[in-house]
Amino acid sequence: MIQLFVASGPGLTQMPGDAPPGQALWIDLLRPTGDEVALVERLGISVPSLQDMEEIEISNRLYRDQGYELMTALLPGQTEAMGQASMPVTFICGHGRLITVRHHAPRPFETFPTRAGRSSAGCASGEHLFLGLTEEILGRQADHLEGVGRTLDQTSREVFSGDATQKPAVLQSALVTIAAQGEILSRVTLGLMTLERAVAYFGQALEERPEAKALRAHAKARLRDLQALQVHADFLSGRLSQAMDATLGMVNLAQNMTVRILSVVAALFLPPTLIASAYGMNFATLPGVAAAPWSFALSILLMALSAVATYLFFRWKNWL
Repeated sequence: MIQLFVASGPGLTQMPGDAPPGQALWIDLLRPTGDEVALVERLGISVPSLQDMEEIEISNRLYRDQGYELMTALLPGQTEAMGQASMPVTFICGHGRLITVRHHAPRPFETFPTRAGRSSAGCASGEHLFLGLTEEILGRQADHLEGVGRTLDQTSREVFSGDATQKPAVLQSALVTIAAQGEILSRVTLGLMTLERAVAYFGQALEERPEAKALRAHAKARLRDLQALQVHADFLSGRLSQAMDATLGMVNLAQNMTVRILSVVAALFLPPTLIASAYGMNFATLPGVAAAPWSFALSILLMALSAVATYLFFRWKNWL
């Protein structure tokens, strides 16, 4: 799918699908077909394929081609199968326009057209659009980080509640939640790292732009935002590890409590079992049993007293 946008007042307006791409300020290619790629390549730019975008070499992700700067970053978004994943997005910036190539749907690409005029960089050219879109992406990543922080707060309260060890389902749910938040955090961190390289490369390539000074100031501001978010992500990573360790510790405590109860029950019944074994021996004469009608009651009483004595001893030792 191809979407064409042109500057209209303070923001962007989508052009008709049959409009010529050369008139667009922003060309957004979402899972482009061969005909759409050929249509854009008439502008003098080679559109990379998904295989090219997935290459991990820096030379394949950041380079110049025919006056265009090509920058690829791994951004979290929704896949065609309605799942969440980090996939490459290529920003092609040059000749006054911005071209984006993607095969999944990061949310900022849907919200940016209506808010392009409110970005600090504005939308006067493709370079300004790239910086404004980067700002929108960073805002989305900041929302993800705040969401991870709130979820960890709620999960920690549940794990550290007084009765958490009595509820294995609570601990199991906490482990699943923490693992899911860790996956979100890893996607955001990867996006921030790759986007930082792209913005840094863009800042270096501004030397030949007519508005290099103003654009460089915006690029430096985006780099500062990226670094601040990376610090926040590192902090949340530490919190996530702590929450995971604490939850596993509570799971061990719950398991130890269960094993301790079973051990105590086995110990309580050990003396009665010994007495019952002695009285159950098949001898003709057994001390205290022969010709004594009260021997059965005596054996029951001894077994009960031994169990009570064992229980009191454990309480005295603070083992219960």
